[in-house]
Amino acid sequence: MASRVCLVHYHEIGLKGNNRARFERILMDNIKAALAAFSVATITRISGHILVTFSVSGEAERAFPLIAKVPGVARVSLAFHTNREPGEYCAAAIKALEEFGEFNSFKVVARRSNTDYELTSMDLNKQVGEVLCNAFPDKKVLMKGCDAQVHVLVVQGSVYVYARSERGVGGLPQGSAGKVVTLLSSGIDSPVATWLLARRGAVPVPVHFSGRPQTADTSEYLCQDIIQTLAPCVQVGRLYVIPFGDCQREISIACPSDLRVIMYRRVMYAVAERIAQLEGAKALVTGESLGQVASQTLENIMVVNEVVDIPVFRPLIGSDKQEIIARAEQIGTYDISTQTAPDCCTLFMPRRPETHAKLDEVHAAWEMFDHEAMIQQLVDAAEYIDFSAPTYKPPRCMRERHDELEIRYQRKSTEG
Repeated sequence: MASRVCLVHYHEIGLKGNNRARFERILMDNIKAALAAFSVATITRISGHILVTFSVSGEAERAFPLIAKVPGVARVSLAFHTNREPGEYCAAAIKALEEFGEFNSFKVVARRSNTDYELTSMDLNKQVGEVLCNAFPDKKVLMKGCDAQVHVLVVQGSVYVYARSERGVGGLPQGSAGKVVTLLSSGIDSPVATWLLARRGAVPVPVHFSGRPQTADTSEYLCQDIIQTLAPCVQVGRLYVIPFGDCQREISIACPSDLRVIMYRRVMYAVAERIAQLEGAKALVTGESLGQVASQTLENIMVVNEVVDIPVFRPLIGSDKQEIIARAEQIGTYDISTQTAPDCCTLFMPRRPETHAKLDEVHAAWEMFDHEAMIQQLVDAAEYIDFSAPTYKPPRCMRERHDELEIRYQRKSTEG
């Protein structure tokens, strides 16, 4: 009797040469983590695919769309697993085509991964195709441009048959590219930027700058909601929260009003870089899009970028707002990000912010307050909350798990 399984297809991983096994292993671990709530029996590699089996009937159907959201998965198929008995896999082919949905034309795509089976791929195409033509006499067979494809894959002693297949998010498995620190707000852009880096194999460590105590802490909870929405397919293990409101007030008093936003962002970048050093992260990530707001002109990006030494990735830099919104809707964060919440981005904003800052003027404003003391003060005041994420490994100095936000780390010179 045929059982239901999920067949995971990947693309870029197949091009990794000698490192392919490592990427496959990471992807298998991530699929296991994403399916923690399911009764998974086995996750194994078979002939260029990853096979996921379940111990409870009906679980494959429920897990099928979830697997498609795991970074590194190019496509996932809901398959029937049978033995090599023609009667079984032909019956499975009929069921597979029945559950495909509306179609007017179809074709059979058969492939065998080993040659100890007496039927060739062409023989299988003819055999299964004849059965399907008899079962669906009103449907056409088209070799090109057909509505449905019935795949028959012969691997070792088994046959896998499927017609339902869903495109995955693609990319590389999370954990294959190291840590990055992402500047996460509760807005639309930065969650998308975080997701895009996770899709390229990075482990994001978000840092949220809160307007607290000058504003309510609503944005902090929205950031937690964003992380939980991305889970379990995209893993975020820790969220840092920096209470930034009082420092923003200090900057707004000390510096020219038109350069406030640039000073805010320079401090934010510097604090994020310090946290990246603690975490062992190799880059910062922001949700900036060129020209979208005053702080995101080329000149302003340059004078802010100058304050850090590590790379700053901006995956949305060439995207317009509608493209970003569409991606936010796809990953499920849009409705959270459109909730009204005061945060540091709207606090002490000038009427006319500088859009084409000059480096010498920025340097002069930078010296109008004790930026080094402020940066260290904010790092020392950082709080964090942990989430379930096997890909994330906390730094040695901050291994203690926090289930609620609380001050996490004090320099030895301030202890006791």
